[in-house]
Amino acid sequence: MSDRSEAAEQFVKRLIRPEIQQLSAYHVPESKGLLKADAMENPYRWPDEMKQRWLECLADVEINRYPDPHAKLVVEGLKKAMNIDPQWEVLLGNGSDEIIQMLAMAVATDGAKILAPEPGFVMYRMVATYMAMEYVSVPLAEDFGLDSELMLSAIKEHQPALIFLAQPNNPTGNLFSWETVEAVIQAAQGLVVLDEAYTAFTDADSLFLLEKYPNVVVMRTVSKVGLAGLRLGLLVGSKEWIEEIDKLRLPYNINILTQASAEFALHNYSLLEQQAANIRQSRTLFYQRLGELKGLKVRPSETNFLLVTVAAGKGKVVHQQLKARGILVKCLDGSHPRLADTLRITVGSDDDNNRIVAELSDLI
Repeated sequence: MSDRSEAAEQFVKRLIRPEIQQLSAYHVPESKGLLKADAMENPYRWPDEMKQRWLECLADVEINRYPDPHAKLVVEGLKKAMNIDPQWEVLLGNGSDEIIQMLAMAVATDGAKILAPEPGFVMYRMVATYMAMEYVSVPLAEDFGLDSELMLSAIKEHQPALIFLAQPNNPTGNLFSWETVEAVIQAAQGLVVLDEAYTAFTDADSLFLLEKYPNVVVMRTVSKVGLAGLRLGLLVGSKEWIEEIDKLRLPYNINILTQASAEFALHNYSLLEQQAANIRQSRTLFYQRLGELKGLKVRPSETNFLLVTVAAGKGKVVHQQLKARGILVKCLDGSHPRLADTLRITVGSDDDNNRIVAELSDLI
């Protein structure tokens, strides 16, 4: 190690918080040349005619100018496309991850805690660490539903400032019962965030809770409906909440190309809705076909992915075997005790799904 490197390392050790030094950066595996079934992306591309119209829109963008700081046209388009009542305000983020971070920043007083059921979305825990907040995880029930007794006990004991409930849940794919969700909201003295990243693939809708409870906001994204590359998330809530969270949003966080692309896509939202409907249909067949393979356990899903359990001790092995055959899925083995030997597989096109079924059939 050079003298410069050694000196830099000493500065890092002295200045960077120990819990940050112990973290690993969020890892995104290389996927070039692979059938990508690891990140819950929409497999369908736009028709050529639509792509041409989109490019024509981008050609008119004044790239030398800053974007609209509040992306008003995007907000209007999202409200219309997602049937969001005009009484609710919408805040945009650079993906849902930025919104999670802003929410944590807003409540990060000394001793403030974040609570979420697990297994769940890893960013809740990661953002808590970023913000030097205590993270409280509550085990899900045996069927991956919310354990009402454990949740209410944890809320009473820890009084979290922020509670995240993914509805439906990632990575288990299921919906939590509304009765238990409302019991959690009623018990909470803090803010409850309903994370609806997969709302396009379920009939469930949390927006009605905004009317009933003053301590609820709803988070959504356009990533799963075919716009993952835009990195656009949204937070829906009352004016009182959104005005305060907006103070933490960095200026111009939604860039001008994202705004132009989102405006265009939202004018053509019916195509994205049809693609989501196609994915839901494909999910049904994919679930049935995987369930017919001996040695696999497949969980029902309200999302665009399926959680699959393979034989004991084979999770990482099957993951690597699929990768060697050109298929990338998400290996969850080792991420949580309840996820031993599990793989999370994105629902793709029927051709993609058939290929995955065929390869798994051969491997197991």
